[in-house]
Amino acid sequence: MRQLILLLAAVVSVAVFTGCTGPERKLARGWDNTLELVRWGDMRQSIEQEGVFSGPDYTYSYGTIHGFDQSLCRAGLGLYEVVTFPIPSYNPIWTTKVPAIPQTPDSYKPGLIYDSTFGTDTYTGYTGGDVAPFIPGSRFKIFDN
Repeated sequence: MRQLILLLAAVVSVAVFTGCTGPERKLARGWDNTLELVRWGDMRQSIEQEGVFSGPDYTYSYGTIHGFDQSLCRAGLGLYEVVTFPIPSYNPIWTTKVPAIPQTPDSYKPGLIYDSTFGTDTYTGYTGGDVAPFIPGSRFKIFDN
């Protein structure tokens, strides 16, 4: 029992003195890269870039194959980083093949929908929006006559 307490104290002291920013970043980067199989951002970006720079002949043949390969590489790298996140060397690896930041098509601009619902309230400073805009009547309204 005494050895277990000493081991636990040693682990806690190492965690306190070394910090956990490195493992957190590695785990978050790995999770983002693993979710590439859900969003397929590298594939969409590759198809768009091939369509712009190489023409329609290569868009769906080379663009799709290259993007699919890039997405699988990113997901495999992400899975590796998720499994090995507690092990040191917290810098991104294999950045010559897979950029550290997940790719998105150039035509995709993430953000909120431009609407008065999402705009900042000038009096309180809060922003907001619909929870489920695809459901009719889902907006919460006050003082609506």
